[in-house]
Amino acid sequence: MTFYSTTQPGLDGDAFAIETIQLSDDAIEQAIHLAQPIANEQRQWQTYLNALGLFGFESWLAERSSDLTVNRDRTSLFDSATANLIEAVCHLNVNGFNLCLIAQGSLSDDQVSLPRTVVDIPEFIPHFYVIVDVQEEEETAVVKGFVSYPQLIEHRDTLGLTPEEDWNYSFPLDCFDTEPSNLLLELRCLTPSAIPLPPIPSDRRLQLAQMRSQLETKLPQIQSPASQLWQHLTWEQATFVLTRSELRTWLYQLQTDPQSQSTLQNYLSDVLSRITRNVINVGRWLQDELDELAQELSWQLLPSLTPANAMRSPTAELDAIVQQLEYNNVQIPPQAKGAYRNLQVADIPLRLYAITWPLLSATVPEWALLIILGTDSPTGFPEGLTLQISDQTEILVEQTLDTNSSYFFTSVVGTWQETFVVTIRLGADIEHILPAFGFNF
Repeated sequence: MTFYSTTQPGLDGDAFAIETIQLSDDAIEQAIHLAQPIANEQRQWQTYLNALGLFGFESWLAERSSDLTVNRDRTSLFDSATANLIEAVCHLNVNGFNLCLIAQGSLSDDQVSLPRTVVDIPEFIPHFYVIVDVQEEEETAVVKGFVSYPQLIEHRDTLGLTPEEDWNYSFPLDCFDTEPSNLLLELRCLTPSAIPLPPIPSDRRLQLAQMRSQLETKLPQIQSPASQLWQHLTWEQATFVLTRSELRTWLYQLQTDPQSQSTLQNYLSDVLSRITRNVINVGRWLQDELDELAQELSWQLLPSLTPANAMRSPTAELDAIVQQLEYNNVQIPPQAKGAYRNLQVADIPLRLYAITWPLLSATVPEWALLIILGTDSPTGFPEGLTLQISDQTEILVEQTLDTNSSYFFTSVVGTWQETFVVTIRLGADIEHILPAFGFNF
């Protein structure tokens, strides 16, 4: 239910109506649930306020304009890794407009704090910023004001505002339109194209690749939940962390799962490799084709997987290995296709095979990747040699290879949208990280 108060003096001396939304018990329970995964107490509280602000705003919209379409599928609040870093509700879609909600805890504030992320990073810039005051003890929320992105930037430049040390802008409340009904009017009558937004830079991956080593050194330093990006990174470095979901997720896991910190340190290399390098499209192998990246890295297609007894060539060697795998009930379908490339680690020659095939019988189309690492060295694998495979979220395989063996195999399965990164590591100084393997790219 919405309660209409008597009018109160506006910032310009005129009167304006404050509309108070009563927050339901269910909204409060959902807000608690969304805030709990955030390890930092201050950010957890802000996430709780953000959730109450979102639910209050949705109730306000529903009562005032049931004809407006709300889509919260991409809303940052429902991704703990993003909520952990951005103290605002981003990517709320209303009638095709992108809204950013800023939840505050006091009606008396005459300043509005906006994270620099939602002002200066195109991926998070909305058409409208909406201020929602949340009175947690009274279990109420108030839609307090709004401003479009172009108007906000005009105010920023006119007032000469710059980000503070903690990467927040402080805007006077009188930069915002304090008549909420005007927001409803604009959402109904305008089209999103009427409010120009800055383009997303097309060279993000190239720039990220150039600072990869810096991030690999600095990101592990942010392992404490109390740590903030601005305390360890430059704004440019933080921009690449904030705009990549893989890095946001990695950092969230680092801060919330202390037991996995050593594993995550190794996984960071895979994450950075995945997002800074092209994907090897193994789906093309089924048409007897290598993409440009595979050719550059000297991958060689294998003509068939017909069993053979000799191991004098890569084809014969793999056929013999496949024959042994099938003897151990590892089935490789006839339509599978493979390729190989040669490597050298600590002066030991290695040969890496990758075999792939589709799994079309699944409800969601999937693909399989079989990785085989072999060596012709009479001494077997070097001591301490590790093979690792990761997907977009975690390490799936991490195996130290037996020095008495001449080959090792493992397999993974994923959807056509998933990719896998293979890493061969020897100690702390030798590491081969291959570009990600993908099936439908």
